[in-house]
Amino acid sequence: MHLHRVLIANRGEIALRIVRACHEEGIEAVAVYSDADRSSPHVRAADRAMPIGPAPASESYLRIDTIIEAARASGAQAIHPGYGFLAERAPFADAVEKAGLIFIGPPGSAIRAMGDKTEARRRMEAAGVPVVPGGTAPLTDEREARALAKTIGYPVMVKAAAGGGGKGMRVVAAESELAAALKAASSEAVKAFGDGSLYLEKFIERPRHVEIQILADYAKTVHLGERECSIQRRHQKLVEESPSVAVNPQLRRAMGQAAVAAATAVGYRGAGTCEFLLAADGSFYFLEMNTRIQVEHPVTELVYGVDLVREQLRIASGRGMSVSEWPLAPRGHAIECRITSEDPSNGFLPSTGRIRYLRVPSGPSVRWDAGVEAGDEVTLYYDSLLAKLIVHGIDREHAIRRMDRALRELVIVGVATNQVFHRRLFADAAFRAAEVDIQFLDRRPDLLAAAEDAERDLRFAVAAALAEDERRRSQKPAVARDAGGPSAWADAGRRDALR
Repeated sequence: MHLHRVLIANRGEIALRIVRACHEEGIEAVAVYSDADRSSPHVRAADRAMPIGPAPASESYLRIDTIIEAARASGAQAIHPGYGFLAERAPFADAVEKAGLIFIGPPGSAIRAMGDKTEARRRMEAAGVPVVPGGTAPLTDEREARALAKTIGYPVMVKAAAGGGGKGMRVVAAESELAAALKAASSEAVKAFGDGSLYLEKFIERPRHVEIQILADYAKTVHLGERECSIQRRHQKLVEESPSVAVNPQLRRAMGQAAVAAATAVGYRGAGTCEFLLAADGSFYFLEMNTRIQVEHPVTELVYGVDLVREQLRIASGRGMSVSEWPLAPRGHAIECRITSEDPSNGFLPSTGRIRYLRVPSGPSVRWDAGVEAGDEVTLYYDSLLAKLIVHGIDREHAIRRMDRALRELVIVGVATNQVFHRRLFADAAFRAAEVDIQFLDRRPDLLAAAEDAERDLRFAVAAALAEDERRRSQKPAVARDAGGPSAWADAGRRDALR
């Protein structure tokens, strides 16, 4: 089926990314917007735009009925969910198909199977995919949790059965900490997912977080290598890169085969990501599957030369993947920094305000995926992600130098961002040597706290530059002479000559 119009049920940088992919495929893009996003870049870039309600996501971007009605009213044939919001909600995928529209993503059954972490663990074990030792069913009470924790051995991880993104997770080092961790994790899971179910698994000491990108159409399922996502703060990724220095060709093949088996086990279709914990001895364990396009997908695109969003569109239309030769070999090294409106000097608390000035990095192999521009208002209604800065180099060291240069070129004034944290990270010897794991920042609070002075200095310097720029703009321009007379420049030159 040829798609001629697609509605994008999202906002910000990913919505703009999908608009561009649609245009390159000759497809009209329909944006949706809340009252707060009326003039956002993704709305202006789309061919059509549909209002969907007030600023709070619960009254706009999370309203399944409103999104589907907008698609029908716009004449769209398909809906692309992007990431976040409704992207991994099985009822949304089901409702889209029930409405006679195409969901650009996996079927609801696959989302449902992978969305329930305990069900996913059972399926992965049945498919021969290695999983972290632990339970395969939600816990029923504290007594069961204590017995299981004793069997698998401390430390253990308490995790939300319906969760993701670090919500409802607690590390428990000893039995005395278990009761409090269960209570806190369950409460957090209820608030985040509406489901307080928990399960336990063994806590792997100092692993890397390595994920495998997969693509599946109606004929085959393939993988496009790995991404290293070990630089995390409170289970939230800050930096991603591809390939991982810890993965050799043999390990890449094994992890890729496990990811393909995982996707096949749930009848997957489209783009998805299998996340693994990689231990120092090379053993790896299935963590979860993200049944959507990932925030960090650009690093895979730059290293493997495949446009993942266009592949999503092709697969949804029934045309299948465009690349026929597998496996692909990685070329060079790519790194992504998430630029967020979070203040490193204030415990990474969200920052709001108007972006008064924005200077975007450029140059060879520098990519800026953003959903904001100068003049835009940053609010607390949505995620703090402003943009993604991605670079590609001939190797990791080259990519690090290129990112360091790009971060120094980037200027954002009006809201606090995590830019200075990234600059300190990329200057750190341990990071440059790739001596990292998912607890790296837990052991290096200096990289988080030390950003304060540099952040303040940067703000003062930029504020001074902006003040000078505004002063010059506000000055009364010189009165122009009569068009027939000599110019001010000619007068000045004549005076210099007479001296």
